[in-house]
Amino acid sequence: MDYETITYALTDDVALITLNRADKMNALTTQMRAELTHAVTEGGRAARVVVLTGAGRAFCSGQDLADRAGGVADLEKTLREEYAPLLRAIINCPVPTIAAVNGPAAGAGANIALAADVVFASESAYFMQAFTRIGLIPDAGGTYALPRQMGMAKAMGAALFADKITARQADDWGMIWQAVPDAEFDAHWRTKAAQLAAGPTAAYAEAKKAIRASWDNGLEDQLSLEAEAQGRCGKSQDFAEGVTAFTQKRSPKFQGR
Repeated sequence: MDYETITYALTDDVALITLNRADKMNALTTQMRAELTHAVTEGGRAARVVVLTGAGRAFCSGQDLADRAGGVADLEKTLREEYAPLLRAIINCPVPTIAAVNGPAAGAGANIALAADVVFASESAYFMQAFTRIGLIPDAGGTYALPRQMGMAKAMGAALFADKITARQADDWGMIWQAVPDAEFDAHWRTKAAQLAAGPTAAYAEAKKAIRASWDNGLEDQLSLEAEAQGRCGKSQDFAEGVTAFTQKRSPKFQGR
């Protein structure tokens, strides 16, 4: 696919996907959703970590309400046919996914970021569930992610009031992994992406699946899932390398998948 609304770069096992409609604060269109879904899927095959970020001053301002090609009048169809495949691509990506939230993330843009495994946000960034401001409910997975990440009380307030949630608040409330000072933000997420890219990719995939499954499992089912996943990890070359490196007092050289 030739990308027109995003950029895709693969460097040192890191697939960097940049929403690239800076003049529109990277608002989402039908074309951008299709390109993002394709790029995330490709990154999951070709890289050992996938990073999503935004061009210019915003991460993503949400749905472009001027994009009539996006089926704005038929919101159910748009969510089922365009947003759901994108969210599944991010959540089910076989390698770790990072959202590097460089600026405002509003509406569906916020919830696409929250679908990533790890979210870093610059301290000047904010998140906003802007939906009720135009008579809608949080979508793009927002009603699923928010109560799980920040608790029922905060999720309900975020949905109903549609207030801005600063990066620092999001960090303090458990909504994201880390808020980072603006001056350090770019170098920080790049260092963390490189760390994951050099890590035990197969173990990361197992950890992702196990943690997400815990939302629906009881204790016994989760303990069984853990044992099965750990059994697979214990047979991997990365585990053997990790133990060897530990005994030799050196850094491991993981091969990943």
